[in-house]
This record gives sequence, C-alpha cells and structure tokens, in this order.
Amino acid sequence: MSAVNESVQDGGTTSARLDLFRYLTADLAADYRAIMTLFTSTLLADLSASEVSEALAERGTVLSVDDVTTRCEQLERWGNLVRGIRDARVATVQDYVRSRARYQASKLGVRVHREAEAIVAAGDGAREVARELLGATAETLDRIVARMTAASDGRPVSAEALSGDVTTVFNNQRLFSDSVRDFYAYVNTVLTRYDLAGEEYQQFKRLLLDYIDLLTADVARHAPVVARRFTALEPLLDDVLAAMATLPTLADANTERLPGRTREDWEHVRGWYTGADGRSGPETLRLAADQALGQLLANTKRMLASAGTGVSRRADLLKLASWFDDADADQAHALYAAAFGAYPARHLLGGPEEPDPRDGATTSWWAATPVEVPLSLRERGDRGARGRTSSVPDPGLDRVRLLAEAQSEADARAAAVGELVAAGRLDGAQVSPAALGLLLGQLTRLLALHPQLEATARATDTDLGLTLTAAPEPTASTTLRTTDGDLTVHGLVLEVTAAGGAADGGAASPEPAEVLA
Repeated sequence: MSAVNESVQDGGTTSARLDLFRYLTADLAADYRAIMTLFTSTLLADLSASEVSEALAERGTVLSVDDVTTRCEQLERWGNLVRGIRDARVATVQDYVRSRARYQASKLGVRVHREAEAIVAAGDGAREVARELLGATAETLDRIVARMTAASDGRPVSAEALSGDVTTVFNNQRLFSDSVRDFYAYVNTVLTRYDLAGEEYQQFKRLLLDYIDLLTADVARHAPVVARRFTALEPLLDDVLAAMATLPTLADANTERLPGRTREDWEHVRGWYTGADGRSGPETLRLAADQALGQLLANTKRMLASAGTGVSRRADLLKLASWFDDADADQAHALYAAAFGAYPARHLLGGPEEPDPRDGATTSWWAATPVEVPLSLRERGDRGARGRTSSVPDPGLDRVRLLAEAQSEADARAAAVGELVAAGRLDGAQVSPAALGLLLGQLTRLLALHPQLEATARATDTDLGLTLTAAPEPTASTTLRTTDGDLTVHGLVLEVTAAGGAADGGAASPEPAEVLA
C-alpha cells in the first residue's frame, strides 16, 4: 500500500514539475518569457506587479499592472514563481494590497527558464566538442593524487583546494559528455538526410573526416591516462571524501550537493573511462564514429551510382520553385506543362473507327462524341485482343435499307417539286410543308446570288427539275398556305416551273438572270 502511495506521490510531483514548462508554449508565451527573464536576470528579485510592469516598459514590453498580476498568478500556479511577502509603507489600501502581492522566481523556475533561453539562443549547426578537457582532467587528477599522497606523508592538505579540483574534474566531465552528445546528435540528424548534396555534402564530409578523426585521436590518447589516474586515486578516495566532508555544507537532506562528494559519483565517472558498467565511453565514441563514416560512405555510393537514381533532386526542385516564383500566370502554365508533361485534354482521332468524323483534334472532350474504351485497356492497359474473333457483319441489308431511305427521300422531294410546279404562280397556293421547305431553300439560294434583285431572276435546279422565277414588284406579294402556317413574301412575285419550261407572262424582264445548280 505504501508503494502505491509513493507511486501516486511521484506521479503528482512529476506532473507538477512538467507544469513548469507550460509557459513556454502557452498563449501569451512572449509575456510569460519577458516576466521570467525579468525575475531571473538578477539575484533575489522580489517584485510586485507594478514594479514588473514598470521594468517591462523600460525594456519595450508594455503590460498593464492588471495584466502583469494575471500573468504572475498563472506563473505561480505553474510553479515558476512563488509569492513573496514584505512589509511596506503605503499610502492607500489599494497600494497595500498590491504591495502584499510580490513575487519571486522559484528555484526550478529559474533553472527551466535558463535552459529554455539557452536552447532558444542555440544555433542549428554542430556544437564543438570540448576535447581539450580530457587533458585538463588528467592534470587535475594528478594534482588530487599528489595532494593526497602528501597528506599520507603527514603534510596538511587544503580541503578547499582539493574540493576545487574535484569540482573541476566533474564539471569537465559533464561538459565534455554534453558536447559529445550534442555533436553526434547533429551528425545523426544530417546523416539521415537523403537530399544531402553539393557544397553542403562537401562541408559535412570534411566535418566527419577531419573533426571526428581529431576527436577520436584525442580520446584514444587521453582516455587511458585518465583511467590510470582514477585507478591510482582509488586507494585514496576515502581520504578525499573525508577531507571534503570537513568543509561547511548545507545540512538539509534535500540539498543538491556538488558532484564528486559521494563514492557513487566517482564510480560513475571512472566507469565511463574503464567500462566497468559495460561499454566504456571511448569505445562508444569509436563505434559512433565508425557508424557515421559508414553512413557517409553509403551516401557517397548512392550519389555516385551509375543509374543516377540515388541523386537527390532537391536542388533541381528548389530551382524549379524559384522559376515558378518569378513567372507570370502564362509562363507558369507553360513551365508546369514542360516540367511535368501535363497537357490539357485533347481528342485524338481514332482513324476509320472514329464515331463522328466531325470531331477533330481541337474538339473539346466535353463536346466530342464519347469513345468506347475496351475494358482491358481501361483497367489493365492491355491492348491485346481477347476472346473469339467476331463475325464480319453482312452489309447487304444495310445497303438495301440505305437505298430504300434514299428512294423515299427522292420521292418526297419529287412530290414537293410536283406541288410547286403544279401551283405555278405561288401566290395563294396551298402546298405541303415539304414543298414549302423546298421553296425556301431555292429562294434563299436565289437571293444570296441577287441580294439587290432589281430585275427578274431565275434559279434552276437541274437535279430537282424546277426553275424558280422571282420578279420584283414593290406593291405585290406572294402568300403560300400550309398546314404549319402561311408564308408571305413582300415585293416579289414567285413562280415555279419545270426546268426548261418558260414562266407564263409574269416575268418582268425578257431575259431574266438565271442561276443553274
């Protein structure tokens, strides 16, 4: 039961610690960061909301006292600020209330803000490895061993100087480990990029070949020396810890002590060099360097592949994007068609099997006659013929049908011609709609050739065997009656005769203009 309670308590503590990071991504994060920067810029900052508002205004951030009060209360709930109480002499009750609401940055709030600002200010490139600290660590360990050896000979040892050397050793180790971890994290990020090419690839290649080789050489030279110093210090370690224990320190059990004050800290650092807990740090670095160089060689092989498929197209696409950015609408359409082979839909002629020969290459798909695409071609892209060969249809029946249709049309046309010829002068004649349509066609052809029609004109159609005579008379008109309605032509006297026959006395000109068709 106690274990469950401890787990719940740890979960609550973790959740409360995570709340410390909320101000970095919350709404109004800029205001929260400005307030935290103000509180962490000086030691023992104890500010009221009005003081915070005035200080922020001097830095270019304008926030009212009420807004600052709201932000500070929220930061207090997240644990970044704590309430500070200080007696103050004020003139009004409102000033007294405000003076009671003073804030200070919490310990974890200061640490979170310091790390967050460091990350924001960090660059995107590689971080140099503090490789020079390896040699400095070996020299510092030599001094510690010398101090303790002198103490064993009865000479007094300076606990302050010994503590400084111990702190230096652990700080150097932490800085070196952090810089190595950051450097290989950057290397791994770059190695996973498939588009690495050109000058960027050359720079990264020099980084790996030169810097990693230098780093590996330093580790190979100094790590054994440091490991031997730790081995020499091992019999003296209890004396070292006892000497540092004589220094004044904080008595609180929750105090975070400096590194190197416990045997576990020493064992952990010594294990990094000797591999007592598994793989040593130098061995891990060598493996990481080998892996990075192997990945670099793989990328090189990909770029130099004869097939050319391994070359990144990132630079080409960026150049194409710049062309699109500079092009107008027409140029962009032409560029898109040329780059991606995407053209507007066109109707490709199907040859003798074209359903409608009126559809051409310029006919839109929307207006063209639908073309039946075979199932195998539509779904599988296979143009091969499938199934049995179909029998060739007999065109005899179609020929008979077409001849019958043509004969029927010729008979209807001859009947219409007969009606018009029988009518002679057309004014007042009763004809069929087919005869009227035939007359309108002949009259249109005649007027197209004689638009002014100042004298009698004739139009003869030898195929139909009729002649249309039109005589202009301003006061006359010709009216034909059909079942579909009446047709009146003003200013013309119309007469239809058989081809070769002469119109009766209605012709106004003895030699009218005649058109043959």
